[in-house]
Amino acid sequence: MDANKIKQLRDQTGLSFAQINKALSAAGGDEAKAIEILKSQAGDVAAKKSGRDVNEGVIDSYVHSNGKIGAMVELLCETDFVAKNQEFKSLAHDIVMHITAMKPNDNEELLAQPFVKNPAVTVGELITRIIQKVGENIKVGRFEIFEI
Repeated sequence: MDANKIKQLRDQTGLSFAQINKALSAAGGDEAKAIEILKSQAGDVAAKKSGRDVNEGVIDSYVHSNGKIGAMVELLCETDFVAKNQEFKSLAHDIVMHITAMKPNDNEELLAQPFVKNPAVTVGELITRIIQKVGENIKVGRFEIFEI
């Protein structure tokens, strides 16, 4: 495969060389088709990992600039290695900002909501993409919204 295509897709998706190379091969070198293949595989990867225990993670919080609403979230993963990963921490922060803005009632509603920073994907799909990248199960534990 063309090394430039692989590098470009790796920069775009953050996925491994092997995953990208396999998708490009299956797509006959077509980058757009390879991205679609990678997206469809993300659900399969997440489903395989969904039964794994999540005993590590982070707690993140966000308070809106008006000081009248905020939230805390517990984002769980399998290992402290992933919990310390900046991408995982950023995911937790994005989710808590989303919770503050959209005020979901429960985890099921949260996962089904279009993500505030990119309404083309749901919060659940956003988590699934990170599961594909880090290779571990990730779940939203608890969250709480505080509002005056």
